[in-house]
Amino acid sequence: MDFEAFFESELSALKGEGNYRIFADIERRNGTFPVADNHGDIGPDTVKVWCSNDYLGMGQHPEVLDAMHTALDKCGAGAGGTRNISGTNHYHVLLERELADLHGKENALLFTSGYVSNWTTLSTLAARIPNCVVVSDELNHASMIEGIRHSKANKKIFKHNDVRDLDRVLSELPADVPKLVAFESVYSMDGDIAPIKEICDVADRYGAMTYIDEVHAVGLYGPRGGGVAEREGLMDRIDIIEGTLGKAFGVLGGYIAASDTICDYIRSFASGFIFTTALPPAVAAGALASIRHLKTSDIERMQQRRQVKRVREKFREVGIPVLENPSHIVPVMVRDPVKCKMISDTLMAEHGIYVQPINYPTVPKGTERLRITPSPIHSDEDIDHLIEALSSIWSRCELARAAYKDVG
Repeated sequence: MDFEAFFESELSALKGEGNYRIFADIERRNGTFPVADNHGDIGPDTVKVWCSNDYLGMGQHPEVLDAMHTALDKCGAGAGGTRNISGTNHYHVLLERELADLHGKENALLFTSGYVSNWTTLSTLAARIPNCVVVSDELNHASMIEGIRHSKANKKIFKHNDVRDLDRVLSELPADVPKLVAFESVYSMDGDIAPIKEICDVADRYGAMTYIDEVHAVGLYGPRGGGVAEREGLMDRIDIIEGTLGKAFGVLGGYIAASDTICDYIRSFASGFIFTTALPPAVAAGALASIRHLKTSDIERMQQRRQVKRVREKFREVGIPVLENPSHIVPVMVRDPVKCKMISDTLMAEHGIYVQPINYPTVPKGTERLRITPSPIHSDEDIDHLIEALSSIWSRCELARAAYKDVG
């Protein structure tokens, strides 16, 4: 087989569909977020980033940076091994305690990313619990889907955020079969939020374990940043809460928070935890500082909500279609992969605004979008600039489409 020719053919097909991805070569400027230096071929030397998952700008917060510098000077660069073999640093222990406290759980367990924490935990539980059936929301993240698939456990899908369908699926399973309900709180592409209480009510009715992904909620919701489940007073209803340190907390890593027994079980049996090098101590120290800050400071969350509201209102004023949702995520619906990339490229080239086009397979074909994430550090002037630039490009696209129809 000509492997190179095969790979080239597949990539060419991807490009022809408009779904080929190009990475923006940017360099974040410490202390000036959302400004970044642009090393790519398109656009000015500096750009404003409008699609970062560093939702609160904590990746450049002075307390986080100071903690990382201190840990780097004390401990050096890497952890030096897996958690079992020399890699457990005191910063890891302190961070796990802080995370357990954040979610009102007995313990927590760190992983190298949110993807790994989902994949590892779900695959281990579903594979090792005898005859386990995983009941998964149809829009769960790829990391959850892949973990469940890897377990080879029986899997059932319920319609997105549909409590009645979840009830139907669980009711059709034998009463003595172990069941695990897996879902997210904030869904990152549409920005909708799960009916957590109702899902827990149904899961309890059938004796199912509950697993929630709060990756796009931790740091942002709840009085201490514990996520949507904290905001709604439901953390005690959920067996396992999974989160990330790489989004609102601004650093890197993933984790679960649960009972002592569950955390010890995953620690003892999960290959994705056992056989990987631990997070660098400086990273753990930065995450620790970020969590501690956001437990007591509501300033960042309040300002972010103000800016999210302002962006949504401005888009409505100019008639740009935004998917309505109750979260901090603002999806501008383009619904065409080629047009989506063209708008993204034009924003960068002509206006110094970086918004990555989101296309298949991240979202279904025909739902391509620009996923905009306002932060507390985006100024009102930044918002006005974004709205004016996107409105101008949108009008040009509409005129071009009208001209094409006339010719047709």
